[in-house]
Amino acid sequence: MKTKPQAKLKKVIANIKTPFLNIQGEWEADESEQRAAWELYVELVTRIAVVELKPDEGLLREALTSLHDIFDETRQILRKYGPVVAQPKGKGKLSFGVIAVTVLNSALRPILAKWHPLLMTYENTRDPSTSPAQHETKWEHNLELRKIFSDLQETMRQYSLLLADAAGVPPIENTQLEK
Repeated sequence: MKTKPQAKLKKVIANIKTPFLNIQGEWEADESEQRAAWELYVELVTRIAVVELKPDEGLLREALTSLHDIFDETRQILRKYGPVVAQPKGKGKLSFGVIAVTVLNSALRPILAKWHPLLMTYENTRDPSTSPAQHETKWEHNLELRKIFSDLQETMRQYSLLLADAAGVPPIENTQLEK
């Protein structure tokens, strides 16, 4: 009886240490985890999670919604690839699932849980003759939340680099086209 050849594991060293997150260790990603890492990587590098939100750009609501959407995308990817992506393989103690859920619950959830209702309460005070952008700029917490987004971006950039490594692709950066 022939046995199915064991898929090659990709060894990845996780080293994300920021005020929002501390994930360190070895992750040996199988083919399913590598594909899942690529899918989530694409989601991250095309969102405000890793792309700077300048002080005079965008809406805080849109940024919070984009961060919230990472929950949905991550859940879909976890369901799509199943429990195999949550099981550590090889010598490592980490897996795609462990890392992904840790990022959601330790980095994103606290920000969303605090700031989503605060911003919503403030949005409900907007006069219809004032644009959402104008209204947001007057919010007393506008700069504070933008600073939090900026700080979170470093965590999410490190996470995206880890996912790129696991997927076996070089990081895609906006600056690559400018050179």
